[in-house]
Amino acid sequence: MTPSLAEKYAALQQRLHALGSVVVAFSGGVDSALLLKVAVMTLGRERVLAVTGRSPSVASMELADAARLASEIGAQHEFLDTAELADPNYAANPTNRCYFCKTELYAKLIPLAAARGFRAVLSGTNADDLGDYRPGLEAASEQHVAAPLADAGITKADLRAIAVELGLSIHDKPASPCLASRLPYGEQVTPEKLRRIDAAETFLRELGFRECRVRHHERLARIEISAADLGRCVDPALRARIDARLRELGFQYVTLDLRGFRSGSLNELLLGGGLRPGG
Repeated sequence: MTPSLAEKYAALQQRLHALGSVVVAFSGGVDSALLLKVAVMTLGRERVLAVTGRSPSVASMELADAARLASEIGAQHEFLDTAELADPNYAANPTNRCYFCKTELYAKLIPLAAARGFRAVLSGTNADDLGDYRPGLEAASEQHVAAPLADAGITKADLRAIAVELGLSIHDKPASPCLASRLPYGEQVTPEKLRRIDAAETFLRELGFRECRVRHHERLARIEISAADLGRCVDPALRARIDARLRELGFQYVTLDLRGFRSGSLNELLLGGGLRPGG
């Protein structure tokens, strides 16, 4: 590591030592995976528990990956069922939807940690997230969820670099926010829509599109794939397969976004209001 990165890493370890024993809100993404890895290395396996929220909002592949990754890290791991879809505030899909989701998650993690004797609940929030539009940070603050990566000044680039140093297999994994982020704000979130999105994105990944989104515009699917992969869709047979599968899932129209994949594209209409891209 560079001296600067080594200093941040040491600060992270010091913060974890001070906390003593922790529950990590573990999504299976790079941020929470790096935090979990360092927590286990610093505190020992018995003082760390990884907990993954499980609901229709989370892609099925992400749940499977979280279990596999926790095993790779050598961490204790559990799933915790959450019910954000039962909250009408979340289901209405407002611009601060993530606040209600994280409130539901942390409201279950805090008592779980207390009952098991763990002293703190941690999120994988990094220093870059603090300048982004992330309503979930408010929920974390309200429930006193610690963010040791951010406290140590570790950015997204920093944590990926540390992940490489520690041999974390997913150091270059693309971000994968919850499935509800594929719905335009104001469009009702339902289990049926989330299942449709999950099945469509799983299909695209099976075709080799590593970074993709299926944006759900009622009866229209707007597919975003990386710019490097757009050329693959010139093939008539591949286009026909994608169209047939997504129509089978319930979409009437299937479109390909020629601008390619970009995180948070459904926030683009909101940027004038000061929001930042997030999913």
